[in-house]
Amino acid sequence: MSAERDLTRLVAGMRPELNPGRYVFTTVDGPAPGGVAPVVTVAESEGLTLVVRQEEADAAGLPYDYVAAWITLRVHSALDAVGLTAAFARELARAGLSCNVVAGFHHDHLFVEHARADEALAALKDLADHPHRSAF
Repeated sequence: MSAERDLTRLVAGMRPELNPGRYVFTTVDGPAPGGVAPVVTVAESEGLTLVVRQEEADAAGLPYDYVAAWITLRVHSALDAVGLTAAFARELARAGLSCNVVAGFHHDHLFVEHARADEALAALKDLADHPHRSAF
């Protein structure tokens, strides 16, 4: 299956899926501590950002201040596709929802406020049902 580039097909085919659990963003000076299995890592000059399950962060004593839900867009988006991030970010912003986005090789992963995960999922599904709204 090849990666999709057409914006209308990308939006219509998003198939947002809520992953179970609560996730937090934290940072460490070295490698991830034992017992912590990050779902995302980002190397920054200030340290290594980790996105981990909340219970793992708590067990390792890692600080955080944002608890997120993790939504995966199941469409196989091309890394050079144009407009998908803008389309869903605009839709979530209209609903007053923050979103932290990570692009994987196959899919986009959205981290939204955990308490508002159902609202975010509904907004994304509504956008997929009306992909014409993604036009610039």
